[in-house]
Amino acid sequence: MLEQIRFLNIGDFVVALIDITIMALLLYRFFILIRGTRAVQLIKGIVVLLVATTVSQWLKLYTINWLLVNIRTMLLVALPIVFQPELRRALEQLGHSPAMLNRAFVLLGEEDLSKVIDQVARAADAMSRQKIGALIVLERETRLGDYIETGIPIDGQVSAEFLMNIFMPRTPLHDGAVIIRGDRIMAAACFLPLTDSTSLSVELGSRHRAALGISEHSDAVAVVVSEETGTISLANGGKLIRHLEIKALKEMLGALIQTKPNFIFSRS
Repeated sequence: MLEQIRFLNIGDFVVALIDITIMALLLYRFFILIRGTRAVQLIKGIVVLLVATTVSQWLKLYTINWLLVNIRTMLLVALPIVFQPELRRALEQLGHSPAMLNRAFVLLGEEDLSKVIDQVARAADAMSRQKIGALIVLERETRLGDYIETGIPIDGQVSAEFLMNIFMPRTPLHDGAVIIRGDRIMAAACFLPLTDSTSLSVELGSRHRAALGISEHSDAVAVVVSEETGTISLANGGKLIRHLEIKALKEMLGALIQTKPNFIFSRS
């Protein structure tokens, strides 16, 4: 009888350990996902609201407690609307397999992928030195057909010279984004959604906001060249990393497109 009880206790302990481990991993992934986003401030506000509600009830401040309880109820309806981009990105990431390469690039060999990365990096480096503004989006698993349709169809081979020619100032395709699928430039002068982030530096313009916006709405990678400073930046997963040299840009694009589709920057 004692041995049976002991076996049950060990079984319960193992189940509890598995339960706690899974919950810890989920919380860790959740905090990694929201780090650097508006959701951090949201959670702080919710904690303050819950504490204030409990304190007002304890002190028998009935009017204040009634108001706080009703605000809490309204938040349950408002939050999914206000934080739609973050929720959408979280659900999309759940559907992505870490072992799966981007469908847009899966048919290309290693050499072809390296060539695309090299051409994009060369173009960004050359435009950076000449301070030519550019926005280049590389499609990954999430299809960008809706955004491609907003631009001018091209369907041309990716090359540094072609990209530089597209973004040459005072040309018809200069404004907007270029979208690349596989080793083809699908369209230019495309319109992208702008990020709603309030933490973005005021010195960054519409190109950087569009790069962050498309990375929030999809798993695409966006390369930005600043027209004012010539700085090269890369947006992925709602994060922006700036002041990249050509070598670092190639390494990051290689990590994102070739080997680690769910790679997300840890700094903005």
